Amino acid sequence: MPKPGRLIVFSAPSGAGKSSLKDALMARFPSLRYSVSATTRKPRPGEVDGVHYYFKTQDEFRALIDHQDLVEHMQVHGNYYGTPRSPIMKALQEGHSVILDLDVYGKVNFDKAFPDALGILIVPPSLEELERRLVGRKSDDAETIRLRLQNASRELEFATREGKYEYTVVNDNFHHALEELTRILEKELGETAQVRPHAQSQL
Repeated sequence: MPKPGRLIVFSAPSGAGKSSLKDALMARFPSLRYSVSATTRKPRPGEVDGVHYYFKTQDEFRALIDHQDLVEHMQVHGNYYGTPRSPIMKALQEGHSVILDLDVYGKVNFDKAFPDALGILIVPPSLEELERRLVGRKSDDAETIRLRLQNASRELEFATREGKYEYTVVNDNFHHALEELTRILEKELGETAQVRPHAQSQL
């Protein structure tokens, strides 16, 4: 039997660069798997069902809850997000480590089921820089950006006060943040990162 893998939870405010860092780490650690979340929000341009998220209707999402098919679920920005259970368990049993993308509140709920999960909090250098990134992304209107900034401030305060994060990484420079995260995963997983690109593996 393969040695069970580890669960690694990334949390960050929207716009902090978490997704780009996650994708780069997946290329450096081919044994990693990414846990695709389910959501009721509409796909953004370029997003693919089953790759970026499992896009569900409100009724479909409620059915997942009723059948206890989610490890955790939360309502964020007016939409539901949740973590499917069975793909995670299958990957762990096969010896893969799994990266999850959860907000700070979802992480608290997830820890109730998996208290040994490794928590990594990715933060922007400042809220001003976060606002600049959100505006530059050009995917949200001014009111949505204002809401995201308010939520980011609350999320960072909550993470500091009540979150369980073994590491906090400031993403002030993508390359520097990626190298810091690479060193963390090498230490925690006992693996050596590969610098040449690899295709991302997902659950």
